[in-house]
Formats: sequence, C-alpha cells, structure tokens
Amino acid sequence: MKVLDLFSGIGGFSLGLERAGMETVAFCEIEPYCQKILKKHWPDVEIYSDVTNLKFVENVDLVTAGFPCQDISCSGKRAGISGSRSGLFWYVIRTLCMVGRPRVLLENVAGLLTRGLGTVLGAMAAFGYDAEWNCIPAGAVGAPHRRDRVWITAHDRCKRKQRVRIKEIQWQPGFSWCKNVRGAEVFRERPDLYPPTLCRGRHGISERLDALGNAVVPQIPEIIGRAIMEAENR
Repeated sequence: MKVLDLFSGIGGFSLGLERAGMETVAFCEIEPYCQKILKKHWPDVEIYSDVTNLKFVENVDLVTAGFPCQDISCSGKRAGISGSRSGLFWYVIRTLCMVGRPRVLLENVAGLLTRGLGTVLGAMAAFGYDAEWNCIPAGAVGAPHRRDRVWITAHDRCKRKQRVRIKEIQWQPGFSWCKNVRGAEVFRERPDLYPPTLCRGRHGISERLDALGNAVVPQIPEIIGRAIMEAENR
C-alpha cells in the first residue's frame, strides 16, 4: 500500500507503517529541521513543504495526517478546528480529492474529543467517508508515559472497503525494553537496545525536544497499519 504522509514531522507515521509493510511515496512537512531528518532517513522520498498548495496527483492507498494541535490542545488558545493552525485539517479533505479518495488515518491530541471531533467526523461524513475512532495512549503499546491521542481511520463508503475497527484491535507491547524505566539515565550504555531510528533516538524517542513534539509513537500506526492491511486483504 502506498502512503502519502501529511504533516509528517520527523516520520513517526511512516516508520510505523513501513514496519507494517506499507511504502511512503511522499511527505509534506513545513519545518526545515524536520525536513532534514526525513531526508536523512528517506533520501529517495520527495518532500513537499506546504500543504496549502500541495500538488500531488498520484493515486495512493492511504493518507496520514497528524494535523496541528495548537488550537486544540489544553495549552493553546482552544480555538478548535476554526483556528489558523488546527484548521489546516481542511487541507486533508482537499488532498483526498487529488489522490483518488483513499483510506485516511488521522491523529491529534485528546483535546480533539471536546474541541472539534464532531466537526472532523461531520466533514468526513459529508465527503462520503465512514470513520472509526478511539483515544489511545502511548502506554497502550508499553511506552513509559501516557500521551493520550485520538486516532481516526476512515474510508470512502462508496468503495465498500472493509472497516478497520480501532476499538477491536489487539494492542501488543512494543516497548518491552522500557520495563521498569524510571528515568532517562537508565537508557545509557544499554547493550540490549535497538539501534537508533529517528534523530539518534530509540523507537521514535528523539534527543531533541523540538523534534519529539513532531512525531507520533511509531508502534501505534504500525499496529493500525497491520489492521488496515488485513482489512484490505479481506
């Protein structure tokens, strides 16, 4: 399955989905530092910089979008989907029209449940898409922190695709190496850890805090990606 990764950050979506067997064909990310990380790990994948004037017309099987949370988060102005940053969600709808109305996987902070989920689902329904959603913390895959996030999968109802029911997905621990972790110093000089994946970090844990905020926990899209692949096979 071919993936168009919008609001890519440092590539957490693509890292997880490629582990599930998918292929990223293009990124869209505006932050220069994040672009450098994407270019390092995906040197052959094109990077578009602005979702508002994106011109990508190749059909894909899945569009991912961890669209901006600044207007939705409790620490922001709470303008919701009408805000200038989180309102970039509407360009996800625009993109779906350009790339053949594929499946979509969305992610945002838990504040979306009270500040815009109805608008997002209503927009998807008006566009002809059925959706499933759930609030999934990073702890669901064994990460040593909570990090609640809303995940939404949707597909064009006219294509009669098999639904991906997020609430029925069996969550497996993806951070077994994090057991009994109480601080960052525990990770130092651990010979049993996997090699670095993103920004010299471990499993998506970045060494730079400005980049860490621009990534999802890769294990969650990996598990959802496997469920999508299974649904496509059915």
